[in-house]
Amino acid sequence: MHQIDRDSLPMQRKDLIAYCTLILNTENYTIFEDAGYSGKDINRPQYQKMMSQIRSGAFTHLLVWKIDRISRNLLDFSQMYAELKKLDVVFVSKSEQFDTSTAIGEAMLKIILVFAELERNMTSERVKATMFSRANNGLWNGGKIPLGYGLGEKKNEFVIIGKEAELVKTIFNKYEELKSLTLTTYWLNENGYTSKKGNDFTPVSVGKILNNAFYVGTYIYGHGRDSIVITQKHHQAIITQEQYNNVQSILRDNIRLNPKRKKLKHNHIFQGLIVCGVCENVMSPTIINKKRLSYSNYRCYKTRLSKTECKSIAETIIGEFVSNYLLNFLNLKSEFSSDMSLKDVQNKLLNGTTFIEIKEIAKSGLMDIYNILSYKSITDVYGKSKLEKTQKIKSKLSSLKSEYEKLERAMDRLTNLFLYSDEAISDIEYIARKEEIVSSMEQIDSEIGLLNTSFKYTIPDDEFISKASQFIISQKLLNKKSINYVQLVNSIDKTVLRDFVHSIFDSIIVTKGKITSIIFTNGLRQDFIYK
Repeated sequence: MHQIDRDSLPMQRKDLIAYCTLILNTENYTIFEDAGYSGKDINRPQYQKMMSQIRSGAFTHLLVWKIDRISRNLLDFSQMYAELKKLDVVFVSKSEQFDTSTAIGEAMLKIILVFAELERNMTSERVKATMFSRANNGLWNGGKIPLGYGLGEKKNEFVIIGKEAELVKTIFNKYEELKSLTLTTYWLNENGYTSKKGNDFTPVSVGKILNNAFYVGTYIYGHGRDSIVITQKHHQAIITQEQYNNVQSILRDNIRLNPKRKKLKHNHIFQGLIVCGVCENVMSPTIINKKRLSYSNYRCYKTRLSKTECKSIAETIIGEFVSNYLLNFLNLKSEFSSDMSLKDVQNKLLNGTTFIEIKEIAKSGLMDIYNILSYKSITDVYGKSKLEKTQKIKSKLSSLKSEYEKLERAMDRLTNLFLYSDEAISDIEYIARKEEIVSSMEQIDSEIGLLNTSFKYTIPDDEFISKASQFIISQKLLNKKSINYVQLVNSIDKTVLRDFVHSIFDSIIVTKGKITSIIFTNGLRQDFIYK
């Protein structure tokens, strides 16, 4: 029970206890009171304690005196009710006779949720209108302040930061000279220049600076033709309009940004699988054209931006290695017997000139191969650690998603406070709080993306072997001594080959230009030691 008027609480408490005893036939209840707190939001200690206990499964019903005693914010209420539904907790409002265990009670609450949705949409429209009105008046609507500028004392006036402004000019001048985002980025990093937050530059961050009309004194708010506000001479410029126009012309002519280039689609077969063993970054592909052969070359972005031990590797080398290793594995399976030694297994796996530089395979990997071929599950070796990793990732994802949802609710409450509350906050305070929440949401969203990328389910050993066998047999490669990857890739649909590769391999680690590890989707890892 939640009520700002202390005097009415005893009466409400008495009625609700009677309802529990006479209607619900129970004396097993807990009372939660937030005396002195308004129902305008859910940031109340007893409310939070109550929801925590509901989530733990402590209650089957939530009984309130009146809906607005638990929340006057329909958005908060609808979110709370959706959570109660998931937890199979019945919601009852004593005064309004809403009992979600009955059809009429459920129907009435659905009507409330319809109006909550309407309020949400109207709020969105009002916020949008408010922000565009501010932009039309030349007011700053928050966001990251571009390199070279800072906010003045009045918060809506921008002042130039001398040292940063000189860096902006350097970036524009250097790009005009080099006419390349990559070369400009490399030059900036090699000469010790950093971003506003002290990070190294990337081609993307340099491109954003060069494309930003803010540097010629123009403030642009919104996206699209029909929803954009452009204010000329909004603040002092750092770059002349002439130089800005020249840079835009170079960017348009740059082949890396030329729209015609986008039509030249290339299926990068191993994209997303190749990991740099030096810096642990996923290596990105570029197209190499030699005579009639077109293939991908994978390299860590750091090799383009600074001097590093990271080395690039060609698709042909990767393809030749993994396809022949897989072929050797399947040929070994057809010949395997329990009399074979680990050395025999290794010799079979490293058969062919492709592996001539490899001294040996790490013993743990050989044992796993032996277990699979002996019809023993690899999960005996990897299962526990992979399970623990999966559980940790699940737990972290759940925690991040919960935090993200809290921030979304905080944003809704902030918007309502700004638009409707009698104690309305100022524009500047609203923008500052909004920027802080948005920044936190972006950070969490980024972390969720990274975890989802690494969260890959494993497949059983028998399915793994079946997938590999079907492909090898369909290509009439089984029992061959070796596979010519160039011939293979030219004789098959690249989409089919890419799908197969991604279904078999989880990641391929490349260290200083050599494949040092292969991790399959069933959890099997093979580490290679070179001579």
